[in-house]
Amino acid sequence: MAKRVEQRLKRLREQGCVDCLRNGRHGIEKESLRVTPKGRIALTPHPGSLGSALTHDYITTDYSEALLEFVTPPFTDVSETLANLQDLHAFTARILAADDELLWATSMPCAIGEDAGIPIARYGSSNAGTMRHIYRHGLAHRYGRAMQVISGVHYNFSLPENFWRLFSDSRDPEVLREQRDTYYFGLIRNFQRSGWLIPFLFGASPAVCKSFLQGRSSHFEAFDEHTLFEPWGTSLRMSDIGYKNKNQAGLGISYNDLKSYTDSLERATRTPDPEYERIGVEVDGEWRQLNSNMLQIENEYYSFIRPKQPTRPGERPVHALRRRGVEYIEVRALDVSAFDPLGVHESQLRFVEAFLIYCLLMDSPPLSEQEEREIDVNQQRVACRGRQPGLHLLRDGDNQRLDSWAREILTDMEGICELLDANHGEQAYSEALRAQKAKLDDPDCTPSARMLAEMRERGEGFFDYAMRLSQAHMQHHLKHPLSAESEQRLCTLAEASLAAQRQREADDEVDFHTYLTRYFTATG
Repeated sequence: MAKRVEQRLKRLREQGCVDCLRNGRHGIEKESLRVTPKGRIALTPHPGSLGSALTHDYITTDYSEALLEFVTPPFTDVSETLANLQDLHAFTARILAADDELLWATSMPCAIGEDAGIPIARYGSSNAGTMRHIYRHGLAHRYGRAMQVISGVHYNFSLPENFWRLFSDSRDPEVLREQRDTYYFGLIRNFQRSGWLIPFLFGASPAVCKSFLQGRSSHFEAFDEHTLFEPWGTSLRMSDIGYKNKNQAGLGISYNDLKSYTDSLERATRTPDPEYERIGVEVDGEWRQLNSNMLQIENEYYSFIRPKQPTRPGERPVHALRRRGVEYIEVRALDVSAFDPLGVHESQLRFVEAFLIYCLLMDSPPLSEQEEREIDVNQQRVACRGRQPGLHLLRDGDNQRLDSWAREILTDMEGICELLDANHGEQAYSEALRAQKAKLDDPDCTPSARMLAEMRERGEGFFDYAMRLSQAHMQHHLKHPLSAESEQRLCTLAEASLAAQRQREADDEVDFHTYLTRYFTATG
């Protein structure tokens, strides 16, 4: 593997890669629950002062009315991305403070009552808004509501055109697009093979409130009366109680190329599922789900990394990918960092960027069924036992110690970080790599270990720990010097989004049944 990466790096250097990695695009989507001063999920509507969750480009909601999602536009440097994310948080914090609410600081949610008490997001009366709302009802029936309020950080990344022009052996736009798609899918497959490294290094959800399990039994240990945890765990969010959903284990989504990916994903959205058929779709005039297929829509598939192409109005994601190819990669494996007010930090993102380029430069043969099984086993082991001394993972049919495999990856990344540093005129990438090597030398430096150690030292269960940090982060956001220009811009965007939602509702020309039928029968 190292030889192939070095060969491709050498080729880039020989071709004059002076700034071919300099203008990659970086975006963040970060989720945070709105909670009350007592640490309960807020039952209030999405604040009108934030704008419309349906039409606002940067401040919206995910599953729940209380689950805010902050979306940055793509920037050419992660420092700009994080500055924009900070402005979104500061603007929101001022509005929430007026309502005596705050943002929850961790991936795993606050204390949860009955599952049915978690409010599902609403998007108004337009057909598009109604579809979003019903889709979320379907998720509730299929998986329960509690799983849907786990928060994460999604990192969106694309390589610059300069890179592709050097890396490709063609100047024909169609061939170049096909080659770019091929390499992005190769990146995705390698991320699946080695992506367990991300929760090991950055996982920050080793503990959870007992209330999250809603009375279900589990293999977790009791930290205290109200907290369950995995002693060597890194990311329960990424385990089988969270993001890694058992219901989707048999979908057979292929990442071997764009066609097999879109075909398998579309097949899952068109294939009836007997279990979901028993739920019903529209029962006594009430919608329970959009349909009874294996997936209601493509976004229901809970993958750790996705190929993305922005959709146009009424366009399905698989059709957008087929028509225009992969524009960027969405990494969904990052927990919300409890130690950072934004839930993520610059060194972390620079490391992930370098890791993605490493995944791109390695050879990436198609995934076999054996490899897919190994990937699932490895992700679960690292999520629940990643810091266990001597832990072995599966690799090409054999066992390999996590620490030796991780050291191999980090060593292979050195040349990539050096090239990135040369392109950016600083040592930020090499420093980010050194910070992760230190975690291999001492796993107690990982966020998951630090979190449990701090809970023990302070005598705090998960809820009290997360509540304290939520309050501290809220003060950080309130003190952030939001410029008058930024505040006015965000106020204007909020007002414009509310007007756009009203316009959508006024412009609907067909009933919801017709709208839904047209959406699902569209071809592409």
